[in-house]
Amino acid sequence: CRPHPLTSLDDLFSTEEERSKDVVGTVVNIPLSKLHDFPDHPFKVRDDEKMEETVESVKAYGVLVPAIVRQRPDGEYEIVSGHRRKRASELAGLSELPAIVRDLDDDAATIIMVDSNLQRENILPSERAAAYKMKLEAIKRRAGRPTKENSVQVGQNFQRNGSQVGNHFDCNGKYTSAHVGQM
Repeated sequence: CRPHPLTSLDDLFSTEEERSKDVVGTVVNIPLSKLHDFPDHPFKVRDDEKMEETVESVKAYGVLVPAIVRQRPDGEYEIVSGHRRKRASELAGLSELPAIVRDLDDDAATIIMVDSNLQRENILPSERAAAYKMKLEAIKRRAGRPTKENSVQVGQNFQRNGSQVGNHFDCNGKYTSAHVGQM
């Protein structure tokens, strides 16, 4: 049995604002040259009509929503969410991107990257499939073998046309995955 670590006095007596800042992070401006793409990012950044609209918006108003990044061992940054904002900033002639620096492990970064991109309208089926696969693998690694609780997290994104992913144990105690039809 290991001794349970005690909470420090600073943690016990921190303000709500300090605790909130630790969770949310603060916005900092990071040079575009220090920002790198997320490894195996499944969503392609296209210089299309939508990008032109984003560039015009960035020129007129700046980047309204900061990117989410994590620091790399070399001191530069990896984009978790905000690849299109970075490209629009480059095309608009900006030198920096507002970003929130988060301390994320690979799996947490993958889940955030996928979730932050799935709401976009024009995602190719191949991009969506690769993203779901990445997220499922990250969830498996974080929680071990998927459980019923994990299937809800994945199932929300797989939910299409009223169908959902379900995991359960059969009457012999064997783990099974099932695709459940219309609810």
